[in-house]
Amino acid sequence: MQPHKIHILIVDDDSRILALLKQFLNKNNFLVSTANSVIEAKNLLKTSNYDLIILDVMLPRITGLDFATTIRDAGNNIPIVMLTALSEANDRVKGLEAGASDYITKPFEPRELLLRINNLINNYNFKKETNIIKFGNNFYNCTTKE
Repeated sequence: MQPHKIHILIVDDDSRILALLKQFLNKNNFLVSTANSVIEAKNLLKTSNYDLIILDVMLPRITGLDFATTIRDAGNNIPIVMLTALSEANDRVKGLEAGASDYITKPFEPRELLLRINNLINNYNFKKETNIIKFGNNFYNCTTKE
């Protein structure tokens, strides 16, 4: 059985950024889907499961901030990385308040983005796992108390 490939959704209206990020992340063994608007991203979220979203702030019609807020209001704790040209402290604060797990400004260092993605995925997957403690050959599930 093959291990689960991390599936990332990138939402950006700049087709060059989408193509470059997709190529870079594919080379680093991620499965990548892209959307150039929040409307397209919402449709993709209905049909697939994602492990992380990379989200631009300045998008047509619906902003990345509004989309992040919608995701969080729905109770979804998927990691969201804001990747945007907005670099002022106030912009970063707004992004984090909207529910971003991390905020990176353009231009960015791809290796740094990769490290941040891996850190978020590891933390997210750790939280998703059941609370099981192993004692030698015995297991105890803290959730079910069995």
